[in-house]
Amino acid sequence: MSLPAPLVALWSVRDGLLTESGVAVYSARDIGERNTTYEVAQYAPGFLLVGDDGGGRGFLLRADDPDSAVFSSGLGDLEPADFDVVSADFASWIESLRPALSC
Repeated sequence: MSLPAPLVALWSVRDGLLTESGVAVYSARDIGERNTTYEVAQYAPGFLLVGDDGGGRGFLLRADDPDSAVFSSGLGDLEPADFDVVSADFASWIESLRPALSC
């Protein structure tokens, strides 16, 4: 699976991030393991799990769409029909997290 360009662009500046509220965007070394653990390819083909809120909700992008919205779903229910849109695009979502970055 190819990686969405906006995610790769973030990694070129910062290898993942964590906000004070517990929202994480996975690092390049962790993203494969997280997608394997949650069986994203099986339950949500075409999507990539890029982060979580530390409380059971994951954040996903369409892997083949550089302009993908950011979706949210319970990590126990990775049915795309049940996904919620949390941002129109990845860059806007990252910008909305900026005030809460911890390190």
